[in-house]
Amino acid sequence: MKRLLLLAAIPVVFAGCATTSGVPEGPKLSHTPVLDKLDSPWDMAFLSDGTMFFTEKCLGLSVRRANGNVSKILGMKDAKGYGSTANDLFCEGQAGMAGVAVDPNFQNNRTVYVYSSSSMTAPGTNRVLRLRLNDTLTAVAERTDIVTDIPYKPRASDHPFGGPGAHNGGRIRFSPGDGYLYVTTGDTHNGEVPQSPTRIGGKVLRIDRDGKAAPGNGAPAGFDPRVYTYGHRNPQGITFRPGTNQPYTAENGPWHSDEVTALVPGGNAGWDPRPNVGGRGACPDNYCGYSPNQMGAMDPKERAAFMPMTDTRTYPNAMRPAWNNDGLSQGMFGATFLAGPQWKGWNGKLAVGFGGIGIHGTPVGNRIDILDIAADGKSAKRTTVNLPMPAARFRSLVQGPDGSLYVATDEGAIARLTPN
Repeated sequence: MKRLLLLAAIPVVFAGCATTSGVPEGPKLSHTPVLDKLDSPWDMAFLSDGTMFFTEKCLGLSVRRANGNVSKILGMKDAKGYGSTANDLFCEGQAGMAGVAVDPNFQNNRTVYVYSSSSMTAPGTNRVLRLRLNDTLTAVAERTDIVTDIPYKPRASDHPFGGPGAHNGGRIRFSPGDGYLYVTTGDTHNGEVPQSPTRIGGKVLRIDRDGKAAPGNGAPAGFDPRVYTYGHRNPQGITFRPGTNQPYTAENGPWHSDEVTALVPGGNAGWDPRPNVGGRGACPDNYCGYSPNQMGAMDPKERAAFMPMTDTRTYPNAMRPAWNNDGLSQGMFGATFLAGPQWKGWNGKLAVGFGGIGIHGTPVGNRIDILDIAADGKSAKRTTVNLPMPAARFRSLVQGPDGSLYVATDEGAIARLTPN
């Protein structure tokens, strides 16, 4: 089996960030490269022995065993060296193979789940695939598409902002509390989608292993029963708070206000980019998420007043974010709560990664922040990690079974940040 190139495992140690923000001081960190020369690694999921499944957006699903050996499991059409391929899976723009999650009963059923774009139905959808692997974890023994109707932004769209595959969502995680699978979906630049009761873009789904609605989702009457929360723009991270297991999303903002939000069953995140909502007028292609009055050098707070990420004027009961990135949009992606005494003052705190490219005067993100979120989930203090590695566009943050934080970057690498 083909083996990917592994970087030399030479740790580099830096001090944790001293804080003046009220967040307790964290540990020293060492940085160890794990894999490089990957093609847009998007997500990771672990077994208890350190085996790591990972996705590459335009290639497919692979596994790195605890001994460092790598096997390519499921590839897209024309992908080379994979034990299995699927001609319907594709990548385009922000879309492709995204989130991966390990079944909590993996030791008995050898099952993982991935979120991927599929062309089985024109003009394409996003799907959640349940994959039972063979005994050697080198190929797929059985594939079942348990969710088949997550919207995808097609190439034929004449929308003036963003290309095909935009606002694609794609993070999937099993809750350690209730054991159900949570799925984040994006609004696909369609103004009708986030508040729609039947279209499942701009949502967080909560489902069982067969893709059916989990009990207690609490969505309003008339909503698809799989919906746990709605009114989202493009949530790229979901994680669960230790102790309470309350889910939190990390969500990209519209040229302002990336948001971290505590979710409640049936909650509305307050994103509604339709024209003629909240007093706004017409917008290009009936999508006000980038309305012209947000363009130029206008201060982010002014832009937010025109197009709020969480519109509490229109939706007074919307879920308020714990934190809004100081009113900036910098591509907030992966998020995970750190757990264990090795994290010292950061134990129980939320780590969020950024990969923003800095458009329309917004500073580039490319960092990891630590958030100390209040018990009620309505406020947070922030400090920024002094990274023991070059700044990068972070795509995923996952705590491994060894207690370290594993990070995937758009620069084609997966690395380990170990607290010391």
